[in-house]
Amino acid sequence: MAIKLFITGGTFDKEYNELNGELFFRKSHLHEMLKRGRCRVDLKLKTLMMVDSLLMTAPQRRRVLAECLAAREKRIVITHGTDTMPETARLLGSRLKDKTVVLTGAMVPYKFGSSDGMFNLGAALSFAQTLPPGVYVAMNGRYFNWDNVRKNKAKGEFEEIKKN
Repeated sequence: MAIKLFITGGTFDKEYNELNGELFFRKSHLHEMLKRGRCRVDLKLKTLMMVDSLLMTAPQRRRVLAECLAAREKRIVITHGTDTMPETARLLGSRLKDKTVVLTGAMVPYKFGSSDGMFNLGAALSFAQTLPPGVYVAMNGRYFNWDNVRKNKAKGEFEEIKKN
């Protein structure tokens, strides 16, 4: 059972410029992360873009959707920036019914050494193998349904939306 892993950038893949203090993208760290984590899951990686999710455009989100629809694999993990991950999850969740799609990200860049990225990636890969078809967000060791998740910026974690 192969899992398609789409890379879109986000904090996972940011690097720090020590001279000017800016974060930037060079290349994805996912290959290194999977190697360090000794991942033995059959994966097919594809980089779609390297973008901060705050700068992700509607056409870029539609490209993520198109790639998911076109993928032969029924299980998909997407690395994504955390700021607009719920928006992308809502777009995908309203259209994808026959695949298990898990979006994940990191609050701290992998290259910082204290990142939550390795943990979130491992959880996302596990959830992609075990959850039924649907779209989910995997962060902080939990998974959330696509239509019931938000980023709590004050706490620095993801949570369910309280429904009245």
